[in-house]
Amino acid sequence: MNTTAVAQERLVKTAIPGPKSVALQQRRLAVVSAGVASALPVFIERAHGAIVVDVDGNQFIDLGSGIGVMTIGHTDDGVVAAAQQQLELLTHAMFTITPYESYVRVCELLAEHTPGSFAKKSVLLNSGAEAVENAVKIARKFTGRSGVGVIDHAYHGRTNLTMAMTFKAMPYKLGFGPFAPDVHHAPNSYPFHDGLSGADAAARTISYLEKKVGATDLACIVVEPIQGEGGFVVPAPGYLRALQEWCTANGVVFIADEIQSGMARTGRWYASEHMDVEPDMVLTAKGIAGGLPIAAVTGRAEIMDASHPGGLGGTFAGNPVAAAAAISVFDSIASKNLLAEGARIEGVLKPALTALQAKYPVIGDVRGIGAMIAIELVQPGSHEPNAAAVASVAAYAAQHGVLLLTAGTYGNVIRFLPSLAISNELLTEALGVIDEAFATL
Repeated sequence: MNTTAVAQERLVKTAIPGPKSVALQQRRLAVVSAGVASALPVFIERAHGAIVVDVDGNQFIDLGSGIGVMTIGHTDDGVVAAAQQQLELLTHAMFTITPYESYVRVCELLAEHTPGSFAKKSVLLNSGAEAVENAVKIARKFTGRSGVGVIDHAYHGRTNLTMAMTFKAMPYKLGFGPFAPDVHHAPNSYPFHDGLSGADAAARTISYLEKKVGATDLACIVVEPIQGEGGFVVPAPGYLRALQEWCTANGVVFIADEIQSGMARTGRWYASEHMDVEPDMVLTAKGIAGGLPIAAVTGRAEIMDASHPGGLGGTFAGNPVAAAAAISVFDSIASKNLLAEGARIEGVLKPALTALQAKYPVIGDVRGIGAMIAIELVQPGSHEPNAAAVASVAAYAAQHGVLLLTAGTYGNVIRFLPSLAISNELLTEALGVIDEAFATL
């Protein structure tokens, strides 16, 4: 049994933040860059399952799971055991110098579980942004083209190239330019706001790219099947399928950024499976290793093999401890049938949030799939964003032991990313707190 296990219950013992967190915040302000901001200055000491515990002993129901990282739960017993065992054997051996089996095993599991029945290969990396960078690099090498297509409201990272690909300026891009060139933003499918069918939204995206860039200059299009930071925007049915068909017809590599939506988050291994698409390349990170840093680009073998030997890799890429943890996560999802948990969580969240929508006109939209659900808050009677209401609800929830994540280009979305380990009882309790928060508006 994991020695860090904690009772799966909400418990507020002090003011939020408590005195120990306040003291740590003062130390932090003296030595940590102001650019590294925190949504809530509460210092976490330990966690297990769906509960995080701060240094003052307060226990929070975690509905953010480290922005989708702790998909199978905090300090999962299998992940902890696998990492501990690997730490005693080998902590580092750069794969591009002397390889090791666990890297290969992770790539085998990715080939098995990513969408598509074609031959696939992978490269392991450290972070989601690094996966995006490498996917673009590989697509450019394969096609001999340089253009990169992305869609509005996308988030792909904070490195120079991925900042150029990310839609939202503040806080991710403002003042950090100039950015990497030849990145082209096209309109997306956003049913709540544009009301377009999937076919019509895809025609708009394609028309923009054809006129602004030209298909023959595009190496790839990178899309999130469900947009993360953009506000859990689920495209209209048929949108991604039409984009992929256009890419295939024009020799453009279709890349699914599944960094937030993959690894059983939506009740399937990858959200692309809900959209009836088989991407040429799939990007994995966040939930793949139970909190340890590892990421991957997985794609058609002929695309992945376009890079010359030595062109891919990195010092810590595919670290053996993180790889061991990733293997454990794959095993847990399969052996414990965790794909079913996404549907269970959706079955609790969506009806409850829809009931809140009927009760509070500030909730304009309820959307999402599996354990990836969001509500968009608006000025009642309109589609105008209401970021102030989001901030108020999130603050109230934190004071009462529930951690919520905000999102959206206009800061008016609350996203629910609970771990698959969360119980129906904890979800219902958290929803009760959220109901109280809306009542205070």
